[in-house]
Amino acid sequence: MGLNADMSTATKKEHRSNRPERGGVVTFVEAIRQGLWEEMERDPDVFLIGEDVGVYGGAFKVTDGLLDEFGEGRVIDTPISEAAIVGAACGAALMGMRPVAEFQFIDFISPAFDMLTNYAAKCRYRWGAGIAAVFRGPCGAGVHSGPFHSLNAEAFFLNTAGLKMVEPSTAYDAKGLIKAAIRDPDPVLFFEHKKLYRLPRLREEIPEEDYTVEIGKARVRREGRDLSVITFGAQTLTALDAAEELEKEGLDVEVLDLRTLAPMDREAILRTAKKTSKVLILHEASRTGGIGGEIAATIAGEAFEWLDAPVVRVAATDTPVPYSPPLEEYHLPQVKDVLEAARRLAAY
Repeated sequence: MGLNADMSTATKKEHRSNRPERGGVVTFVEAIRQGLWEEMERDPDVFLIGEDVGVYGGAFKVTDGLLDEFGEGRVIDTPISEAAIVGAACGAALMGMRPVAEFQFIDFISPAFDMLTNYAAKCRYRWGAGIAAVFRGPCGAGVHSGPFHSLNAEAFFLNTAGLKMVEPSTAYDAKGLIKAAIRDPDPVLFFEHKKLYRLPRLREEIPEEDYTVEIGKARVRREGRDLSVITFGAQTLTALDAAEELEKEGLDVEVLDLRTLAPMDREAILRTAKKTSKVLILHEASRTGGIGGEIAATIAGEAFEWLDAPVVRVAATDTPVPYSPPLEEYHLPQVKDVLEAARRLAAY
């Protein structure tokens, strides 16, 4: 029997006070929690699985209160074995369930790499059975978590056909994309930059009514005509801050937020490149082998004649993420780095 069956009515009422309201002004983390809660209410086949997702409510409290509402049968705490978590999720998905598996930190997705790339990603191609599962967790640096809790893993999986990858940068998109990911018939990796979880500037009003954000569609976060910054996740805020500074210098900068990393919105990438003819690609992971190279190749291959300058890439240094705050700041792309690169680009 589930946990709810053993609770008194008074206890249930106390626990259910954790239920999020629909819509309202919310933080990034609250938006994801709303999305999970609503999808679990909507579809009884949706369940959560991972380390500390139940009693503790998740490492960052994304799943807080869900155990009390939906019980142990649908919010499942597991041992510390990411391979087992992903394997169980894949098996459940093949039986018609819709699991949402959490990694406490996205760094720990690596023990499940084989299961994700050799099984989940290939299952539909191999014998027509899709893995309708979401694999989500906090990514990113900038909060002094050191080299083992600050990973940006998108490049690991970009070369694996069959996996979708999502990384939102706003509360509205976070809720809409987590709901879309849960409803998707194939495996989705859902990256949540931990720096955004409770960032005050990301508090925004989201609709009460049900909505999703289409996977595979980028969003122009700021219109511009002089040059384009293509980015995603927490670096979207870096790009927007830099754009405000550059506006004071007479440069009108467009910011394209990819939102989905696979499949990439190539039409949106080419559209902004053709519009401004100058492109800066910004991402937080290391430069070498990063997603920026794929974006640059797309532009060079399909919009070269539209360019007035070489495509510029701004990314992290090719080192593990330092624990020391000053070193971490040096390692990561900062507003000043974008400003310097944009000024050089504009000078062409």
